[in-house]
Amino acid sequence: METLTVALGERSYPIYIGAGLLDRAELLAPLCAGRQVCVITNEVVAPLYLERLLATLAPSQPDHLILPDGEAHKTLETASRIYDYLLERNYSRSCVLVALGGGVIGDMVGFAAATYQRGVRFIQVPTTLLAQVDSSVGGKTGVNRPLGKNMVGAFYQPQAVLIDVATLDTLPLRELQAGLAEVLKYGFINNRAFHDWLETALPALLTRERQALIHAIKVSCQEKAAIVAADETEGGVRATLNLGHTFGHAIETAMGYGTWLHGEGVAAGMVMAADLSQRLGLLDAASARAIKTLIARAGLPVAPPAELTPERFIALMAKDKKAEKGAIKFILLNAIGRAVYNHTAPPELLDATLTAGARLADF
Repeated sequence: METLTVALGERSYPIYIGAGLLDRAELLAPLCAGRQVCVITNEVVAPLYLERLLATLAPSQPDHLILPDGEAHKTLETASRIYDYLLERNYSRSCVLVALGGGVIGDMVGFAAATYQRGVRFIQVPTTLLAQVDSSVGGKTGVNRPLGKNMVGAFYQPQAVLIDVATLDTLPLRELQAGLAEVLKYGFINNRAFHDWLETALPALLTRERQALIHAIKVSCQEKAAIVAADETEGGVRATLNLGHTFGHAIETAMGYGTWLHGEGVAAGMVMAADLSQRLGLLDAASARAIKTLIARAGLPVAPPAELTPERFIALMAKDKKAEKGAIKFILLNAIGRAVYNHTAPPELLDATLTAGARLADF
């Protein structure tokens, strides 16, 4: 087992990474002892892992709540089901919520924990690669609205993150590939050596070679933990974690939540960010092509949906959380392994990237 720490002073917490950790009662028992405990999961994950986790937490006599699966259910209405469940059972402010599932469950349970009785403890047990390397770490919680993704939420840190890589054995290939988009991101924004390792290790990751996955998850979590420790509420460098997300969130919103997976939108968005970086003279053409090639090798889209017009893109990106006074801000690259944030783009260059659309696959 690997153990990392997100260093946030009194709110620091461990990240445990390894195989078979769902059965390691000693990792969770100190956080749950003497408290009301509720495991919250979804209808896909529950048949696979809920009974094991409940058995591990048995001394705490945990309750459980099973929610519908999918990004389309990441809403205030679903979050209200969590509140009602806790209230019906008289859960106090000393309770612990355990999020068992992917990013949707983790984000919603975290948001419920942040707001139920003005804040209760919660633990992340992510079961998808995307959640393990990104959404479970760092304290971003929230739900979607029809006009924008994650537009209602809070920064609220968990008590611990328990990553059992064995849960990836049951993950559909498409979801694994979507998670790899966030893994690749860390190589693009901050760690050239990791990018170079990924170029070689990608086949092993796609075939779920256990040690390769553990290494990729560990480095990804190390990178995110360091950035979060330096900038918890995204006032500066943490924004670099959003490479491709301004474009990607627009794709997810326009196509309907769940039609494109989050990682798929981010993948196409990173290619678009590389294209815009090249047009701005920040990134050389060879690096832009290398980024597109590695994303394509992971089986991910390298262009947005053809039906998404530049006008619709701009309207949606104007609602992005990083936009200020109508100005759309982008995370861009001036080299592989070196991101720049809060960057604007002249309308004609942004329009050129948006107009390129599906042709981005050829640049």
